[in-house]
Amino acid sequence: MSAVETQQEVRAVAKWVRMSPRKARLVTQHIRGRSVPEARTVLAFTQRAAAREVEKVLRSAVANAEANHGLIGDNLVVAAAYVDEGPVMKRWRARARGRVARIKKPTCHITVKLVPGAEGAFAAPPRPTAEPPVEEQAPEPVAAEPETAEAEPEAKPETAEEQKQDTEPKAQAETPEEPKPKPRRSPRKKTEETES
Repeated sequence: MSAVETQQEVRAVAKWVRMSPRKARLVTQHIRGRSVPEARTVLAFTQRAAAREVEKVLRSAVANAEANHGLIGDNLVVAAAYVDEGPVMKRWRARARGRVARIKKPTCHITVKLVPGAEGAFAAPPRPTAEPPVEEQAPEPVAAEPETAEAEPEAKPETAEEQKQDTEPKAQAETPEEPKPKPRRSPRKKTEETES
């Protein structure tokens, strides 16, 4: 026996859905081979009316798998999703000169089949992550520490006057001047001179 024959298959069918099978097939082809969470996301963002009907069938199939077979819904994969034609309701509409126009109201049967998916079998290949280049760490020179310690005292000696001068421009820079509001103009009054 092969692994395909022993694999469990859960299905759900919605019959006599009032929709054209051609339009419903456009939606079902997007979810074939996808995992259930992926298929739900695709259907949620599909703007066709058939997506709502297909999503109901998918939800029903997941519920069947969880309740009847004890499977986990998020680990399932859509093995098949197809739409068959149902009976066509025929109606008529009166037209000019006593004629009749035919109206066809098609129906369809939507079927979704789920199978347990192998973990990672349908997952997208991992994307390469952009890692920063690894720099080789050079051994720290022992002699560099005293040099930095000597360089610091040279910059420290300052007089009290220099410190005051340094702090005054910083205080001025920290408080920016607020822009003054522009004066509002009063509307011009029309006079006889301006009209002529």
